[in-house]
Amino acid sequence: MTEFMRHSDAITWSMESDPRLRSTAITLALLERSPDWHEIRYRFELICRKLPTLRRRLVESPRPAPHRWEDDPDFDFDFHMRRVTASKPGTFDTVLEMVRVAAMEEFDRARPLWNVTLIEGLEDGGAALVCKFHHAVMDGVGAMELAMTLLDFTEEPPAREVLSALPDVSCPGRNSGYRDMVRYNAGLAAKTAGAVRGAPGLMVQTLRRPLGAAASTTAVAASVYRLVRPINRTGSPIMTERTLLRRVGVHEVPASALRSVAKGRGGTLNDAFLAGVVGGLRRYHEKHDAPVGDLHLTMPVSLRTETDDAGGNRLAPMRFDVPAGLADPSRRIELIHQRSEALRREPSLRYAELVAGVSNLLPRGVIGSVMRRTDVVASNVPGVPVPVYIGGAKVRRYYPFGSTVGAAVCVTLLSYIDICTMGISVDSGAVPDYDVFHNCLVAGFDEVLALAD
Repeated sequence: MTEFMRHSDAITWSMESDPRLRSTAITLALLERSPDWHEIRYRFELICRKLPTLRRRLVESPRPAPHRWEDDPDFDFDFHMRRVTASKPGTFDTVLEMVRVAAMEEFDRARPLWNVTLIEGLEDGGAALVCKFHHAVMDGVGAMELAMTLLDFTEEPPAREVLSALPDVSCPGRNSGYRDMVRYNAGLAAKTAGAVRGAPGLMVQTLRRPLGAAASTTAVAASVYRLVRPINRTGSPIMTERTLLRRVGVHEVPASALRSVAKGRGGTLNDAFLAGVVGGLRRYHEKHDAPVGDLHLTMPVSLRTETDDAGGNRLAPMRFDVPAGLADPSRRIELIHQRSEALRREPSLRYAELVAGVSNLLPRGVIGSVMRRTDVVASNVPGVPVPVYIGGAKVRRYYPFGSTVGAAVCVTLLSYIDICTMGISVDSGAVPDYDVFHNCLVAGFDEVLALAD
């Protein structure tokens, strides 16, 4: 089966010609003990049947059609499943170093874009499960939906069902790409014809209410411009370099306290989370005697609906400026709430895929320059509110690690039971002193949580 990439995914995929703009997602589950490896393998075999994208590779299409997903005739399940023993001393830092390396490694583009690694032999008898996916395969919300196939609510896994055989796959013919291009263009023509058929009704509406129609068109055009507007320089005067080097770390805060602080200021947990990140960035600039005002932030907004499959990327990357120069954490939460709510009401969200399709026609350097001048990427992924097990082993913590995608810093939050865990990834060129930055980030969240008192 052939399926074309979504335009939003096609942008990030083509941007990876600059390796600084790679877009991957990693989840790290810390386990109390080594799980049943055969059970984990079985669960991922089950997932591969539920989500065909995990058995597909990306193939270039004749322009102007985007890349397309094709069943991989050489799909090797064992290539994507790894089991290793941690090197001594087998500490959490050992695991984080393996996550750091995974974050910098590119996928084999001739194969499906995912892998899973079980790390055993940790010093406390525990283990870790590292799952790495390309964002084109699935987003964070989709990953958590898919995790429901992997996770159990009791230590004893349920009885296994008989797995269906994978369908036979043959190598595509030499001219298959051109046939798919014809099919793509036919679909595009059908959509265009539908738009033309709707044009008379739109014209009648415009004649009846010309001022209202003009105002609506202007509002949408302004919203689209805010979505794609160019960025001439980074908001930060010091986090300007972009490299291939990464450092990763974690932080965690009580979910109930963060939620309470946000509610007391008329905001959401996401607003308090962003206020903590921004507060840490403000302190980091103060450490370097660098004045800072607003910083450019990219926040993925989920467009996923109940009818969407778990796989795929259903995110629209929305950009707005955050008040890093504002010292008052309470006022910072309120202002972030105002800006983020305005962002969610943007009319351009309804046309995100259309805008992405047009953006795909722009020179890659134009889009890449915008991504490299973003200061911070922040994302909040809903988690699991109760204890869960993987292969019979209890999950201690769940950490998410997003990609910087050209930004200086990426912080991703995932709630588990009553803990908000954060995966932190920084470009070492922009933030060469990670330990200083981490301490500033912790202090930024401390000042937000202090409002709960």
